[in-house]
Amino acid sequence: MKSEGGDIRIVADRPQPDGTIPAILDIKLKPGWKTYWLEPGASGISPQVTIDPQSGISFSGLRFPAPKAFDDGGVHYTGYDRPVAFPLSLKREKTGDLTLNASVFLGVCKDICIPVQADFSVPLPASLPENPLDKARIEAAVSALPGEPSETFRVRSASFDAAAKRLRLSLVAPGMSAGTLPELFLAGPPGYSFGKAENVKMADGQVTAEVPVRIPSNGGALKSGSVLLVARSGEHSMQTPLAFD
Repeated sequence: MKSEGGDIRIVADRPQPDGTIPAILDIKLKPGWKTYWLEPGASGISPQVTIDPQSGISFSGLRFPAPKAFDDGGVHYTGYDRPVAFPLSLKREKTGDLTLNASVFLGVCKDICIPVQADFSVPLPASLPENPLDKARIEAAVSALPGEPSETFRVRSASFDAAAKRLRLSLVAPGMSAGTLPELFLAGPPGYSFGKAENVKMADGQVTAEVPVRIPSNGGALKSGSVLLVARSGEHSMQTPLAFD
């Protein structure tokens, strides 16, 4: 599907022996155009995918590579300014030939944000031959996802101050010895949003930061595990839910 800001397609490989279906939402942005992350900011539209339940394929969500932060004249948002692919978590629920019927809704922006709606139908016959180029593209997208926490890249502590409406974090990240501070991206329950990290400091072998939290009128204190953190430090990225102290 072609849009003003770029080409959008779904790429899928044949089902694996365990029933999983390797697939990606592939967005080839034109120069100067951007699209959005899981938590897009005030004016963005995060990618949404709906799979026809009659297709015999279950869908448990999109996965996102680490994004970038943008500031266009006071408008803050989070996303991507180059071609990007989002792995789809799919699994076959019946045998035989399948057809992946999907509806995609997302935003692309340059001077303004343009909503894009598209429907895709991708045949997945049992005899589908392997396409090496598509397989490589899917594997590259999975490899680009943030890693799990490790000894060299992890959260040491996290707390939520409901009265001050702030998250307080400390973490260990690669590149700290060179004075490189990681970028932090957060996504939480519907209605909650997160400002730009403040008071980001490096001391005693750790990075500390405070993140303003906007709470909806009918919201309350954030629960432990309800906020996802993605941290980027140079070429490294890490993803983890936050367990509050």
